[in-house]
Amino acid sequence: MTRFLSRRKIALLLFLLLLPAICFFSLKRSTAAENVDSVNGPKIIVLNYHKIDNMNISLSVTPSDFEQQMAYLVQNGFHTITPHELYMAFTDGATLPTNPVLITFDDGYADNYTKAYPILKKYGVKATIFVITGLMGKPGYLTWGQAAEMEASGLVTIESHTVTHGSLTGLTDEQVRYELTEAKHDIEQRLGKEVEFLAYPTGAYNLHIARLVKEAGYKGAFTVRYGNMDRATNLYAIERVPIFHTSDTFASFLERLKFVPLFSHIGWVKN
Repeated sequence: MTRFLSRRKIALLLFLLLLPAICFFSLKRSTAAENVDSVNGPKIIVLNYHKIDNMNISLSVTPSDFEQQMAYLVQNGFHTITPHELYMAFTDGATLPTNPVLITFDDGYADNYTKAYPILKKYGVKATIFVITGLMGKPGYLTWGQAAEMEASGLVTIESHTVTHGSLTGLTDEQVRYELTEAKHDIEQRLGKEVEFLAYPTGAYNLHIARLVKEAGYKGAFTVRYGNMDRATNLYAIERVPIFHTSDTFASFLERLKFVPLFSHIGWVKN
């Protein structure tokens, strides 16, 4: 047993010594288009934001940092997609653009319109905002008019984050169905569109909740599990990569954008 443990320690030490070289070559070569699995297809990163402002908290990426990130995506050949485009690619074999990336925002904060939306328009970047319908129009949150304007632009897709943002795993089935169906119906009626996707409030879900989401008419749901997406992903448990404000936000953004496919491939994420 001692000999076995020693071998494992040696193997781990060798891997850690080689990791900088692996990451260096990953940085030199890594794009979403190159991360393709012969069985499960392309590895697609879904970025997850919340607020775009200057509050200096982890969930608030500054407007300047956000613009730097969007400029990087455009200048380095990434193409933003919608949840529907992602769904069609993995269910019907529809073709995605090269280097696809999906940008999402949770909660529907007002700064998504006042700060993020002008940057999205400047760079022609698509994004999806999961709104809490019960908070629409409240101080600090989007209005329905703002949501309608962004949806009409063709750049922003408005989807569901339930009515109250309550953790679905702590609710009764009846309460869960209300949260799912009422939010879906409200967005559809106010914006004249079909709501197809959900982001789980607080990221909490289980197989039973996922089944209720499907029964409510959603085609997929997004978690806060860290990882990228491919054909092996459960459409009702789609992984995302959170983007936070840090001491060096852009460096953190690059690390997450480029290293997640590498770590997922060697089993650090999905396994």
